[in-house]
Amino acid sequence: MSDVPFGFGPQDRDKDRDRPGDGEGSEPKGPQDPFGFGNLPGMPPGGIPGMPGGFPGMPGAGGPGGFDMSQLGQMLTQLGQMLSHAQTGGGGDGPVNYDLAAQIATQALAQKTSSLTDAQRSAVRDAVALAQLWLDEATEFPAASSEAVAWTPTDWVKSSMPTWKRMCDPVARRVSSAWVEGLPEQAKQAAGPMLAMVGQMGGLAFGSQLGNGLGELAAEVLTSTDIGFPVGPSGTAALLPEAIEKFTEGLDRPANEVMIFLAAREAAHQRLFTHVPWLRERLLGAVEQYAQGISVDTSRIEELASSIDPSNPESIQEAMQGGMFEPQTTPEQKAALARLETLLALVEGWVDAVVAQAVGDRLPGAEALRETLRRRRASGGPAEQAFATVVGLELRPRRLRAAAELWRLLGEQRGVAGRDALWAHPDLVPTADDLDDPAGFVAGSDDSDPIAEIERQLQRDRENDAAMDAAKEAAERREAAQREQDAASDTSEKDDEKPTED
Repeated sequence: MSDVPFGFGPQDRDKDRDRPGDGEGSEPKGPQDPFGFGNLPGMPPGGIPGMPGGFPGMPGAGGPGGFDMSQLGQMLTQLGQMLSHAQTGGGGDGPVNYDLAAQIATQALAQKTSSLTDAQRSAVRDAVALAQLWLDEATEFPAASSEAVAWTPTDWVKSSMPTWKRMCDPVARRVSSAWVEGLPEQAKQAAGPMLAMVGQMGGLAFGSQLGNGLGELAAEVLTSTDIGFPVGPSGTAALLPEAIEKFTEGLDRPANEVMIFLAAREAAHQRLFTHVPWLRERLLGAVEQYAQGISVDTSRIEELASSIDPSNPESIQEAMQGGMFEPQTTPEQKAALARLETLLALVEGWVDAVVAQAVGDRLPGAEALRETLRRRRASGGPAEQAFATVVGLELRPRRLRAAAELWRLLGEQRGVAGRDALWAHPDLVPTADDLDDPAGFVAGSDDSDPIAEIERQLQRDRENDAAMDAAKEAAERREAAQREQDAASDTSEKDDEKPTED
């Protein structure tokens, strides 16, 4: 299902993600750590978290003797930022220091980006407006974007920070506490107040690592929905012209064609998430459910602690690299990741199918652009990087292709209205098993009426709500009656206790 998510041990990124043998029956895997979250909260062996190449002289640093002098300035700068935030308490009241993350990310982008021009802003607005007209024919969901804007990578970082807070907080909080909970009781007592300081350093460490990761990711994203769902303000369709220009290089397609195609994808995402209100909460809820199950192997901690020789730093380093803090994936976590992968695949597949129908023959290079984006995802695009980092989930390209085929077939069989009607309730959307056989799912629903099924499901929901309300009212009446009875009983006892007059 997954290897090592946010805050746990180091990982190696595998670019060949859609390799033979990665069949649809296999479980989602989480091999990468593109944000650099390979270190534990606090100050683990291997150096200051978030520092390029680790701490001088420790494994992972470049150059002779394990130290790259060219990175010294950046290391000292980031260390100074961490210590400064620790002294001022900036953003340090949660599991991740988001103030530090934003500062590091924006500083990393300062020398890589330039200001947007009026021409770029106008091109974004025109592309989104045209895409909205084409999408009107391809989906029942009306236009949802009240504003079309051009973003710089720095704009993306600032606008997306609330989303990263929602995604990272549950996992980071559990990572920060799980390894402390796993410490032997004697070690906790010996640490005393130091544990609180370690927690603060953990927030700084995560903030530093998140900032580095966002700085890299911001230079790659093309739209506000590039990670699979909108990260910006509601009703805002955003494209990043500078990144799109770099993406267009070497595609042998006109720049305006690429811009319109990406605008159509952005607008389609916005329509779906605006008119399917349960979808965003389901996605983020799966991340939170995964986080609830994070734990560590306490017996492994005790075993390795007993083997450490305090006089030998290498023994400590070997113990830390031996999987001391690797999470134990539970069945509940596997189920949460499976739901997350399925929902992300369904969203991407629907957008792919709808945009293909909308642009049709209007864009000669549309099919080539679809294939380019598929290869981008297969080699580790922004969505893949984000979820591999936060929960250790690898999004399988075959799942995305299967979902696109399923929505295409549904559109041919039921029409646009019947296809989009499945989003009306979470119980109606296809499941992971349906993605294994898209044609079978569509064939099996030939005789079904999705509108009638929706009405039946809504009626069941109303009946369940009414039953729950009735049960609640009955319980409240019983409690009120009991309170009246108790009050009457108390009054009677007091009357009995009064002395009688002779």
